[in-house]
Amino acid sequence: MRAVVFDEPGELMDVQEIDRPEPDPDGIVVETEACGICRSDWHAWRGDWEWLGVSPTPGLVFGHEPVGTVTAVGEEIRTLSVGDRVCVPFNLSDGTCRHCKSGRANICESVVPLGFVPFQPGAFAEEFPVRYADHNVVKLPDGVDPVEVAGLGCRFATAFHGLVHRVDVTPGDWVAVHGCGGVGLSAVHIADALGANVVAVDLAEEKLEKAEELGADETIDVTETDDVPAAVKAYTPSDRGVEVSVDALGIAETCRNSVQSLCKGGQNLQIGLTTSEEEGEVSLPVDTIVMEEREFIGSVGMPPHEYEEIFSMMERGKIDPGKIVSETVPLEEVPDVIASMDDFDTVGIPVCDEF
Repeated sequence: MRAVVFDEPGELMDVQEIDRPEPDPDGIVVETEACGICRSDWHAWRGDWEWLGVSPTPGLVFGHEPVGTVTAVGEEIRTLSVGDRVCVPFNLSDGTCRHCKSGRANICESVVPLGFVPFQPGAFAEEFPVRYADHNVVKLPDGVDPVEVAGLGCRFATAFHGLVHRVDVTPGDWVAVHGCGGVGLSAVHIADALGANVVAVDLAEEKLEKAEELGADETIDVTETDDVPAAVKAYTPSDRGVEVSVDALGIAETCRNSVQSLCKGGQNLQIGLTTSEEEGEVSLPVDTIVMEEREFIGSVGMPPHEYEEIFSMMERGKIDPGKIVSETVPLEEVPDVIASMDDFDTVGIPVCDEF
């Protein structure tokens, strides 16, 4: 079958013929219908995240935001059948640890990232395998367009889990989103659906315009201000700051700006991961965090049981992940799309839908 294959960090990938996967006893094989092309793929392709234990090896197949149809099931599978249409979270859990049992499967003690390790290849391929499928795989509601939900494996799901389950967003709150890439635009859209007043922050006019389409009440072009936190606070009552601030990019500047945009008692939601420049370390105003009781909260992926909440809100027209999809491309163009993320110009979520 055809797949996009990684060779070396920063070296343009290409489409190659590889063996079709076979399901493990507790796994399945999925024929890929669509797969989001994520900045996390770019991070891994560039060689970032060695400090997190992510070190892609030659022959790896990326792709962790898939939607597809089950083509084969292992002998131990009980809840899935050939022909089921499914999506898959990128952080695959085993269903047995204390976190899985308490509803936090996204931080499973034995978590395996889809498409980042050689023993769990991803979905930039005609087919891909999924381990522990009864626990991880989510069946799609009837009639769902695969392209529209191709971001649920990572970006949209992470923003949803963070804003709905990790921080406290109530109607009328002010929420700032720093960085309007795919996950940032998802956060804007979700925060608006939750009834918040949303301030979108970026340096690209096109991204800020898209943020307005998705519900941002105010926008800030960072190229036009010397003090982003002050600009954010100026939109809030008495310049107090926002109740929730989202760093959706992960570089040191956006992380600090996000924390400094908060009101007293505010919550910083950290979604963006750092690059090789920060290597996971960012200095923060610790004394201010302590004295004003601000909170710093992480969000990664989403446990499978929360997908039902997204589908319910989609059915009622409250959210529409498809609005964030910016383009669709065939498998051959995936390497170029990933490489183009060097320029941080990607608007929304590009999706591969031809395999």
